[in-house]
Amino acid sequence: MRCAALCFVATVVLAFGQPVRAANVKVIIGSKAFTESVILGEIVQQTLERSGIEAEHSRQLGGSRVLFDALRGGQIDVYPEYRGTLYQELLKPGAAPAQQLEALGLAAALDFGFENTYVLGTNATTAKRLQLERIGDLRAHPEMRFGFSNEFVDRADGWIGLRRAYGLPQKDVRGLEHQLAYRALIGGNLDLTDLYSTDPEIVRYGLKVLEDDRHFFPNYEALLLARTDLSPGAMESLARIKGRIDTQTMARMNARVTLDGISETEVAREFVDTLLDAPAPRQEESDRAPFLQYTIEHLILTGVSLAAAVLVGLPIGIIASRRPRFARIALAATGVVQTIPSLALLVFMIPFLGIGFAPAVVALFLYSLLPIVRNTATGLLDIPLALRESAIALGLTDAARLRLVELPLATRSVLAGIKTAAVINIGTATLGALIGAGGYGQPILTGIRLNDVGLILEGAIPAALLALLVQWLFDAAERWMLPAQRDASTARSGSKSPT
Repeated sequence: MRCAALCFVATVVLAFGQPVRAANVKVIIGSKAFTESVILGEIVQQTLERSGIEAEHSRQLGGSRVLFDALRGGQIDVYPEYRGTLYQELLKPGAAPAQQLEALGLAAALDFGFENTYVLGTNATTAKRLQLERIGDLRAHPEMRFGFSNEFVDRADGWIGLRRAYGLPQKDVRGLEHQLAYRALIGGNLDLTDLYSTDPEIVRYGLKVLEDDRHFFPNYEALLLARTDLSPGAMESLARIKGRIDTQTMARMNARVTLDGISETEVAREFVDTLLDAPAPRQEESDRAPFLQYTIEHLILTGVSLAAAVLVGLPIGIIASRRPRFARIALAATGVVQTIPSLALLVFMIPFLGIGFAPAVVALFLYSLLPIVRNTATGLLDIPLALRESAIALGLTDAARLRLVELPLATRSVLAGIKTAAVINIGTATLGALIGAGGYGQPILTGIRLNDVGLILEGAIPAALLALLVQWLFDAAERWMLPAQRDASTARSGSKSPT
């Protein structure tokens, strides 16, 4: 047990020990997992870079709470937020928002100049059939099927408060990704969803926006939330954006990305060119570089987490095979981890490890433990008693019996556990993109957000192929490490005569 603990500590120190980032060397920008936030993040990055300030944009990191906690923890320096979300969801009610932000070392650096409020929308056919004009009209139609973005479902200024304010009776309410809600609405699988007022899809699909007749939704002016230790030079550079993006401009930029297929980087560049009246030199972007980067990130995520799980899981499995009481505790603990939804585990890690590589690797490490521990213990316990007694009769010590007899005989089971953990890791690692860990999940998330099947496949197919490759490599390693069993199997099959 002591050996396992020391291995774990050493692995964590080597894998996650990162030097503290020097203040004001590089500005780290975060953005949420929807198009408008990514565009604003790109605008902030490019504005800073035009002023000679090094900046990095961590795209689509998830929802408001993830970004806010990352800002408080210093993993990012700025990110686009909305006033209503800040006041209703992120800060405590009652106390002055400015004072709360100051106590957290944060401040509202600037207003972008537009508002993007929540609205409820339905397709024109449903609106006409049910005679829907206002949100209050929904009370007469309890049979309607509602589908809201996952964040909206759990927000006080979302479905929870809306249902209470309007007395809505609907029970068929689902949570789903924002862009998928549009498809469900147009396809007739939903009757109503939450929209953003600057979404270009509202006009594209001819959706009916219901009037907020009780004025439930608060002010959602877009602002840039920043740490107060942001350098004066960065603040001065960002001041050029203040009030320069109106609602129409933001809606047009959203449409350029979601409807015309232009990248957020290019759309932001066009805006910054106009803002500064100084076009930046265009750089040729390589199609191979992002894929190579995703591959390297995915391999590092899965490789480091699997190596740590093997270093810790094997000793735990060995001890579990010798001590039944410890085995029950170890298997129960690792089994409980498997029951935690992967996305919830990732988010749970953020307050302790921040965003990016570290929390993703720790989560993958924890998910890998159960198959390794269980298969190691099972493989050792399944060794015939006669073989154990023979090893003892030869006078072998416990360590020698383990090294020369027991582990070789349990190799097949141990390798199967490691192989299972590796395949699980490769698939689960795609969720790491939600907290800035990169990997093949990055194009998958972008593809879902932009309704681009090609981008989704760009991440999904390599992840599936990588899983198949790893499985084949483990099968080959098993055949190489167990030649005697392979030859015996071949001999047995060859000795059978056809009937």
